[in-house]
Amino acid sequence: MTDLTPIMGASGAPVASGTVGQSKAQKLTRKQKAAIIVRLLANEGADVPLLQLEDDLQLALTQQMGKMRYVDRSTLADVVAEFANELDSIGLAFPGGLAGALSALDGKISPQTAARLRKEAGVRQAGDPWERIRKLPPERLKEFVTNEATEISAVLLSKIDTGKAAELLSMLPGPEARRITYAVSQTKSVTPDAVDRIGVSLASQLDKDPIPAFEVEPTKRVGDILNFSPSDTRESLLTELEEEDQEFAAEVRKLMFTFPDIPERVAPLDAGTILREADQADVITALTYANANGMENVVSHLLDNISKRLAEGMRDEMNGRGKIKAKEGEAAMNSVVQVIRRLEADGVLALVLAEEDAE
Repeated sequence: MTDLTPIMGASGAPVASGTVGQSKAQKLTRKQKAAIIVRLLANEGADVPLLQLEDDLQLALTQQMGKMRYVDRSTLADVVAEFANELDSIGLAFPGGLAGALSALDGKISPQTAARLRKEAGVRQAGDPWERIRKLPPERLKEFVTNEATEISAVLLSKIDTGKAAELLSMLPGPEARRITYAVSQTKSVTPDAVDRIGVSLASQLDKDPIPAFEVEPTKRVGDILNFSPSDTRESLLTELEEEDQEFAAEVRKLMFTFPDIPERVAPLDAGTILREADQADVITALTYANANGMENVVSHLLDNISKRLAEGMRDEMNGRGKIKAKEGEAAMNSVVQVIRRLEADGVLALVLAEEDAE
């Protein structure tokens, strides 16, 4: 897209022809040149980013285009040449203002620094505030609905995705959900400015939220740690965790995926993919250890769902491995689990939902 800000300037007289020895473009104001370029780009079907201009520049450009009638070919050629030369001479462009700078550095400076700069300067986050709000989970949106007037909640409900709006309503008490739903029918006369102000107000509340030190939820962090812990340690810690906080422990168990979970969570058709992707030495070690430690169902689930010839070959290798030490066996099983997790993340396979999640 083309940045039109540099060519927007003061308004001037209608388009005039140039004189001998002088470019016709030099007789035009910057607003007139901008209007010509915008008209040309629009005629060619280009994406003209007028929304990136400030409101007063959009207004001035539109008014200028309304004053103009036609431009001869030589004038058009001069304007295009001058515009191209001006763009070619720009070595580096910076975003306008602190809001633009924060948007350009989004993800490259710490959230704490960005929040501090925005708070100290009183700068709203650049862009559409509703984009931030739409990305929020229903639980956070419910906090807005609980604390805001019904009319504000009706606008919020109208601006988020339909599916998320339905989920949000299902989380509210019946009378409150009905009031907000009825209020949606009264939003016909709400102006775009009012909707924008509501969005800015709601988004500004997000800037006051404390910035979390960890991006991953505690249950996920604990589950990932226990996934790769020795089985004895894992079960001992889960038992103790259940005594301290049964609900938290139950959530952790739902998120965990370990080698013994393979028969319930891995589809039979995915067995061959896993065995091909995993290191063969780790596979044989893991299966041998599992077969000798009460996990015969895992071995059967994987080997019964591949070709008979390949399964027989792997069983022969398992018979030749002898006894596997616990530390070596656990490491091999964790290696296979990591492969399954990677395949899931890459979209190659999908783990079957745990029974309690599927209900």
